Amino acid sequence: MRLFSLSRVFICRESGVSLLETVVALAILGTIAVTFLSGVAITSKAAFTTDERATAESLAQSQMEWTQNASYNTTGYLLAPIPNGKDYINYSVNITAQPLPGGNVGIQKIIVTVNRTDEQVFTLESYKVDR
Repeated sequence: MRLFSLSRVFICRESGVSLLETVVALAILGTIAVTFLSGVAITSKAAFTTDERATAESLAQSQMEWTQNASYNTTGYLLAPIPNGKDYINYSVNITAQPLPGGNVGIQKIIVTVNRTDEQVFTLESYKVDR
């Protein structure tokens, strides 16, 4: 009997949630929320960077193919037209052709550099032979 009366006293005292329990629960929820939101921010930044790099690589490949199909020129090459889509806004391309050192006439090193808002995003190098 005495056991029942003691357990009834302890059970009856817990009539609500204490301030300490509430603060601990809010701290745990806050930590979880901050962790989740920082993960979302990192993921969205990585997706943006990946998209930017893939677009720049595609643009560089098309410019390199354009240059490879053009006739051999010792002064430089014209740029292929950049598509007008929303994916290519603020992108610019630079093509440089350098003769190889050592007197190798008829061989050029072609460098295609893709920039977005004046920041270099991607560089592609290849060689062109005068045939």
